[in-house]
Amino acid sequence: MRNSILLPTVLLSLAAAFPVLADEEDKAAICAEAEERYVELFGEPSSEAEGVEVVLMYKYNFCPAELTVKAGTTVRWVNVDKRTSHSVLLKDGSEPESDRIFPEETVEMTFLTPGQQDYLCGPHWETQNMIGMITVEP
Repeated sequence: MRNSILLPTVLLSLAAAFPVLADEEDKAAICAEAEERYVELFGEPSSEAEGVEVVLMYKYNFCPAELTVKAGTTVRWVNVDKRTSHSVLLKDGSEPESDRIFPEETVEMTFLTPGQQDYLCGPHWETQNMIGMITVEP
């Protein structure tokens, strides 16, 4: 009797864990595609962009979704989607929402104040959970 209760509990626990793992794998694959698209468009890896940290916008994701930078760093969001426009909106409202960023366009913000800064894509945060975070270190 005891095994008949334990087995379903274990199976439910495992089933609940797999969507998280699959979701992380899916995001990693999407971000790898985003980087390939960036290289295709700009001829070099995003890590080689001079003077900025790059966040890619692709398939309703920010890549990377979390970024840590030093105070004074400029972050450049680059839309590498083929058809969808996005925006950048700081959750605390300290800056106005960016204009729509169409494919191959960019927007930049410089972060001066240490702390965490949540941001989102104005048109896609609710329906697609397109949310990111910048942690600014002193």
